[in-house]
Amino acid sequence: MKRIALTGLSLALLGVAGVAHAQSSVTLYGVIDESIQYVHNANPAGDSQWGLYQGNLSGSRWGMKGSEDLGGGLKAIFQLENGFDPNNGRLGQGNRMFGRQAYVGLSHDAWGTFTVGRQYDPLVDMVQGLTGDNYFGSAFATAGDVDNNDNSSRTSNALKYVSPVFAGFQFEGMYAMGGIAGQTGAGQTWSAAASYNNGPFSIAGGYFAASNPAGNVVTRTGWSSSATSDGTFDGSNINAAYASAKSINIARVAAQYVTGPFTFGLNYSNAQYKSDAQSGFASSEKFNTGQGFLNYQATPAMLVGVGYSYTKSTGDTGATYHQVSLGADYSLSKRTDIYLVGAWQHASGTTRDGSTGAIVDAQASIGSYGYGGKSSQELVNLGLRHRF
Repeated sequence: MKRIALTGLSLALLGVAGVAHAQSSVTLYGVIDESIQYVHNANPAGDSQWGLYQGNLSGSRWGMKGSEDLGGGLKAIFQLENGFDPNNGRLGQGNRMFGRQAYVGLSHDAWGTFTVGRQYDPLVDMVQGLTGDNYFGSAFATAGDVDNNDNSSRTSNALKYVSPVFAGFQFEGMYAMGGIAGQTGAGQTWSAAASYNNGPFSIAGGYFAASNPAGNVVTRTGWSSSATSDGTFDGSNINAAYASAKSINIARVAAQYVTGPFTFGLNYSNAQYKSDAQSGFASSEKFNTGQGFLNYQATPAMLVGVGYSYTKSTGDTGATYHQVSLGADYSLSKRTDIYLVGAWQHASGTTRDGSTGAIVDAQASIGSYGYGGKSSQELVNLGLRHRF
């Protein structure tokens, strides 16, 4: 038997040739982001940890996307994208084959884009791109990623509309149906956002609300698999105890200004983990976060940046998190870059332990990495990212 090897380009060409009359296209793409990581105070015992870590600036992924011209400016579009860990080859996002994105839809330059499937919410699409996390990844994310600054959550069963751009203004809305018989609205997620871009200045804001179904239990044990949203829990002690919340509600706003080689940005978020009779905590927990960053394009190939994040929790418990982040990214080519990112965080006050539910001293936990240690923590990643 002869072997037949097809490259990504040849597959794409076959896809185009097969339906050339419809002016269709299919693109295969991917990212591998790998690093050597050091964490100080990686656990409550204060131990340090060395290891390999993937997905600092970009989550490693493989995917395909395409479009078909239907005539009159209308196109059919689709995207399938999985996440994986290059250290062991395992799928990410709950071992889903296409856990990052899986949708189909219609797009028109004058009418906008409507898609159905597993997707990012409007806050990720419009607000996250104006934050430091967009440039240097998880080391610049909110403590514990309580506000989904680092895109920890995606939404299944979602219907999403994105408007065309009107004089720099654009809006987006999403609704995900819970699909639970006899419980209209249980497990649903909805979100809306708007953005405005005018030359060097950009601003965006929006709201996200995800429901956690109750089920036939006295007390929820965590974030339900029946919820359309993945939830925002990365294993840290900052918000792990609130996975039994009735809902997660997040409001975010961000602004960015570019002048010469400098990019300056500010953003604010309010994340609320609301309780009910079936939650494992009595009072809702609120996280208010203010962040800022400054990037400098030192050369066409070299970008450096610094960021600061302040998070204050109130309600069920009260804690304060200060985080300082540094990053440098050097492009070896259009597809390959090397980077060095790091952060320091200090925590004070009290929080609720994610395992026992007891009130304990707050632990530092940088970004969305999920290491819960002592009152302070330092983390450094030296990495390589390749796009294909």
